[in-house]
Parts: sequence; structure tokens; C-alpha cells
Amino acid sequence: AGSLMTTKLSQPQSTLAKSLTSTSTNAPYFKVAESTEIPPYVIKCPSNGLCSRLPPDCMTCNTNYSCIYGKPATFDCKVKPHVHCVDENNHEQENFTINMTCQFCWQLATTDYVCTNSTNCMTVSCPRQRYNATCTVRDHIHCLGNRVFPKMLYCNWTGGYKWSTALALSITLGGFGADRFYLGQWREGLGKLFSFGGLGIWTLIDVLLIGVGYVGPADGSLYI
Repeated sequence: AGSLMTTKLSQPQSTLAKSLTSTSTNAPYFKVAESTEIPPYVIKCPSNGLCSRLPPDCMTCNTNYSCIYGKPATFDCKVKPHVHCVDENNHEQENFTINMTCQFCWQLATTDYVCTNSTNCMTVSCPRQRYNATCTVRDHIHCLGNRVFPKMLYCNWTGGYKWSTALALSITLGGFGADRFYLGQWREGLGKLFSFGGLGIWTLIDVLLIGVGYVGPADGSLYI
């Protein structure tokens, strides 16, 4: 009887041991599956391209604390996992250097980032009105700090100047500077008036510039 009870008790224990063993061996399997997932940033990283030409999202760089603001500086960088790139000799590498200007992302020129537009700005308002925008640095630009940052931008506004009126004045009375006077550009208007529209050449140029919208109101507002 004692041996029978021992046999019966050993069966559940062995079953429990097997279940624990199978559970413990399955846990690392799921971890490996998660680690093999391709990160989303890999989509932005061209394969087998030059490491120095990779977008900033494809690399990790060490901060060069000795760089001087506004001056060119060299930064030591390393590609992120799953990113493959080469050097100038077409040899695959992981560690490389890049050259960029020592400045923070929010100090870049306005052409180096893209910002959200505001839907609450008034089109007829004081030109000093601003709104909170979220700006993102373009992919090919390198800079220090966060690549997404807030910024106060001026609202688009209009002072009531009409593009059609400016173009009509440029075609009919442009030789007398009427188009420039209408847009608030008094010095240019006087120059056209006393030079007879630059002997007609300035008049023709202004018709083209106003027609494509390159020349606008002197106060920086938009046409209506």
C-alpha cells in the first residue's frame, strides 16, 4: 500500500514538473520573437548606403561638448540595430563620424523644419499675433537636442490688399509706379515714377513679379 501511494503521488508531481519545465522553456522563446521585430525607424534607413548620409533617426551620436556654437563640429556616431550602411570604399561599418553645425534644432533656419499650421489665427488682425506650433526637423538635417520642438510663429494675416488690383495697376499705370505705391513701397514707386518705369523694363518685370505673387504688400501681409 505504501508503494502504491508513493507511485500515485509521484505522478502529479512529475506532471507539475513537466508543466513548469515547459512553461520556463517557452518564456525565452517569446522574448526572442519580440527582439527579432524590425523597428519602425528602419523604413527611413536606406540599405547599403553611405553611413554619413543616413537620416538622424538611423543613428546614435555622442554629444561633442567641446563644439563651439555656430561652428562646424565632428560627432562620433553608431548605426542603430538592423541598419546596414557602408563607407566610401563600400565596406560595411557601424562606427563613423559626421560633420554638422554646432547648434540646437530649435535654432535652425526656418527652411530646415516643418511646422503645423494654426486654424485659430485671424486673417484680419494685428500682424504681431502668434500661435503655438509643433515643428519637426527635416530628415536630412542634423542638429542637437530634440528634433520635435514647440515654437511661437506669426499668424498669416492680410491688410486688405487685393492681388487683382495690384496686377491691374501694374499693367495699366505701372510705368508711373502706381502698383508700388498701392502696395506701400514708396521708394520703389518714386524710382519707377522718375525713371518712367525703368524705360519700360522695370514695368515689365513688375508685371511678372506681381503676377506670380513674388512682390507683395510692404507690411508683409497676404493678398486677399
